[in-house]
Amino acid sequence: MEIRLSRCFSAVDDHDRAIAFHRDALGPEAVRAGIGSEGMRGVTVGSPSRPDVNIVLTSPPADPPASSAGRQAVAELMAEGPPRGVIVATDDRDAAFERVGAAGGEVLPEPMDQPYGVRDRGFRDPVGHLVGFTRALAT
Repeated sequence: MEIRLSRCFSAVDDHDRAIAFHRDALGPEAVRAGIGSEGMRGVTVGSPSRPDVNIVLTSPPADPPASSAGRQAVAELMAEGPPRGVIVATDDRDAAFERVGAAGGEVLPEPMDQPYGVRDRGFRDPVGHLVGFTRALAT
């Protein structure tokens, strides 16, 4: 049995800004699908080279039965910056960072060799999510 990543979810409070960033950073084919109902919105984005892996930009919280107190708590957390991130692999990290910077991402410190065998570097997207690019170190 093979298990592969299909989609991951990322809460955003400004879909238009998040979509523009992903489109500019990943290319025009990055935006794949969108839905909206009951005050929620979801937009699927991803790398054109990996149509089987999707990042779903969702309304916070993405669970309609959440209480108003729960929605308020999530809104307050989002205002401080989303607490989670995504790490993606690329064969040309430098070109990816040029594109990310041009699209409005805040590039974080210089790349670092990690003790677990990768060299990585991160950025924050305009919505505040931490995104990392990683590349395996030569062995």
